[in-house]
Amino acid sequence: MPYFYYDPTYLIVLPAILLAFYAQFKVQSTYTKFSQVQNRRGMTGAEVARRILDRNGLQHVRVERVSGNLTDHYDPRADVVRLSDSVYNSATIAAVGIAAHEVGHAVQHSSGYTPIKLRNTVLPVAQIGSTLAFPLVLLGFIFSGFEVLIPVGIVLYAAVVAFQLVTLPVELNASRRALNTVYEIGFLDGEETKGAKKVLSAAALTYIAAATSAILQLLRLLLLAGRRGDRD
Repeated sequence: MPYFYYDPTYLIVLPAILLAFYAQFKVQSTYTKFSQVQNRRGMTGAEVARRILDRNGLQHVRVERVSGNLTDHYDPRADVVRLSDSVYNSATIAAVGIAAHEVGHAVQHSSGYTPIKLRNTVLPVAQIGSTLAFPLVLLGFIFSGFEVLIPVGIVLYAAVVAFQLVTLPVELNASRRALNTVYEIGFLDGEETKGAKKVLSAAALTYIAAATSAILQLLRLLLLAGRRGDRD
C-alpha cells in the first residue's frame, strides 16, 4: 500500500488556490460579457491605443497585433503595445478598456512611475527565485549538510513576494489611468466606463490572488524551516 506524506502546511495556501480559481472565473465571465457589447463610438482597441499614445507624446511606441486571447501586454524593451486578436480590431467595451490599460503601462514607463521602476529592479532576482527557490529548499531538507540552502531559497522566494506586491500598485494605477482617460476623452460614456471598470477590476483580482499565493507560500516555507530547526 503506498504511503503518502501529509503536510498540514499545505492548508496555508488553500485560500490562495481558491481565490485564484475564482479570479480566473471572474476574468473569463466578465470579459466574455463585455467583449460582446459594442462601444457607441465604434472605436477599436488599436485605435484607442494609438490615440492615447499620441496624446501622451508617445508617437514612437508602436501598436501591434499578437496572437492569442488576453495576451495583451506592453513591451518596454521594444517600445510596443501588443494587443490580442480579440482586442486589436474589436470595437467592444472590453477591448477599449484593455487597450487603454496596456497603454497605461507605456505612460508609466515614460513618466518614471516609481513602482514600475521598483518592479523592474526586483524582476531579475524574482525570476531566479521563482525557478530555484523551491528546489534549493527541498535539497536543504533532504540532504544532510545542505541545510544552508534552505535560507537561501527562502530569501530568493522573498524576492518573488516583493515582485508580486509591487506589481499590485503598477496594475491598479494602469487601470485607473485607463478608465480616467477613456472617459475624459470620450471614448466611452459613463455607463460604458462602468463596464470597462468591471473588466479591469476582474483582471486586477488575478494579481491580488498571485500576491496572496506568494505571501502564503513564503509563510509556509518559514514554518517548515522553523519546524526543522526545532527538530535539530
